[in-house]
Amino acid sequence: MKKLNKLSIIGYGAGDAANNLAFTTATMFLLVYYTDVAGISAAAAGTLLLVVRIFDAFADVLAGRMVDRNYSKRFGKFRPFIMFGSIPLLLLSVATFSVPQLGESGTLLYAYVTYAALGLAYSLVNIPYGSLAGAMTQDPGDRAKLGSARMVGGLLVGSALGIFVAPLIKPGADLQATFTTITLVFVGIGTVLYFFTVLTAKERVHRAVPNVSLKQSMETLKGNKPLLMLCISSFLFLSGYLALTSVQLYYLRDVLGRLDLYPVLSIIQLVLTFVLAAFMPKLVRNIGKKHVYIYSSLITVAGGVVIFFTPASQVMIGFAGLVLSLVGVLAMSIVVWALEADTVEYGEWKTGVRTEGITYALFSFTRKTGQAVGGALAAYALAWGGYKSGGVVQTPDAVFGIQVAAGALPAVLTILAVLVMSRYTLTDAKHAEILAEIRARRESGDAPKKADAAVEPSKDDTDGTTETATSHQPHAAPTN
Repeated sequence: MKKLNKLSIIGYGAGDAANNLAFTTATMFLLVYYTDVAGISAAAAGTLLLVVRIFDAFADVLAGRMVDRNYSKRFGKFRPFIMFGSIPLLLLSVATFSVPQLGESGTLLYAYVTYAALGLAYSLVNIPYGSLAGAMTQDPGDRAKLGSARMVGGLLVGSALGIFVAPLIKPGADLQATFTTITLVFVGIGTVLYFFTVLTAKERVHRAVPNVSLKQSMETLKGNKPLLMLCISSFLFLSGYLALTSVQLYYLRDVLGRLDLYPVLSIIQLVLTFVLAAFMPKLVRNIGKKHVYIYSSLITVAGGVVIFFTPASQVMIGFAGLVLSLVGVLAMSIVVWALEADTVEYGEWKTGVRTEGITYALFSFTRKTGQAVGGALAAYALAWGGYKSGGVVQTPDAVFGIQVAAGALPAVLTILAVLVMSRYTLTDAKHAEILAEIRARRESGDAPKKADAAVEPSKDDTDGTTETATSHQPHAAPTN
């Protein structure tokens, strides 16, 4: 298959930048907005995040089925959803950060409705977007570049939010006006980025079955053990990571007393992104995606331990714990999407039907439920510690609650994620064999045999296998 050009890779990365104008803004600031601006209690906000994000997870499955069921000869399966769903998504982000004062019940109801609508709109754009990478190329080098472009695009937005927006979240500021202005500006920027993606990131992978039935979708998922293991591990990891993300601002502001370090952390994140994106494909080739995932997760565990046990007076040590956690998260984020793409080919190998939509949707479903649990646990930890909004000095119990959410929860949940991932069987070497067999079937016109469905990857396969990239041989897909 012809290699992807730079414009296609950059265009794909622009799509995740656009996604994160809505998604990262919500994950970084929505809990703070609800407690400090809308006046919703921490416990009520935690329940809201849990309920709506679980709803979002089911919306992902619905979106995955819609993607698999539809096909446009002109634009393919995925780009029409991005074209028609992007502007409603961005406008709903504005609505979510514009909660009116309607009394306790009315305010809470408005928050539920707008955040749920935002989640549904995000699913209808993000599931097609995430599925698009596997349909653009099967070349491992190009998949690595798409994963890096996606991570860079998303983290450029995250870094900009940390550098320019987070310092504004301080007592006495007109935060409602701040969030309204920011989200309105994002509507214009996001629209341009989304349509750049639509025009440049095109599908090129052969598709034997353009419109996939529900039965075919279920068949590809039923025996996909590698996908199941990846989903469980990602659920645990994301639960821990979202607990940290949800209270990161609280930790810097209310525990360390150094909100000014938030933009510094964002700049470090930006630098780390480019450094890791540069050498991570080589590391993947040397030790395999599975081992990169596990070792990166252990770095995140170490960061969580530092955050939890560091006294509030030791500012630089606590900040170093945040940076350490960040290194692990970024490194893991490079490979996780490539691992998901590998499971698409595993399902195709077993059934003969390629179902990027429902495969990505199931993966996203578990990640969304992880985000729901993590965000809720963080909010409950705040409530348990007795967090008080309004810029007051927090009690020692409230400080401890923040440290639990930022350090202990991520560390424990990530250890569990590593234990699950240690049993992941779809190695890089096995994935290369699967691709070779799929291509051989296409050339011969053969359907998959039942015997294939019973074959599981050999336990003797190792992730350390180094692939040699050529234009005619299939390989593992290293890479957000």
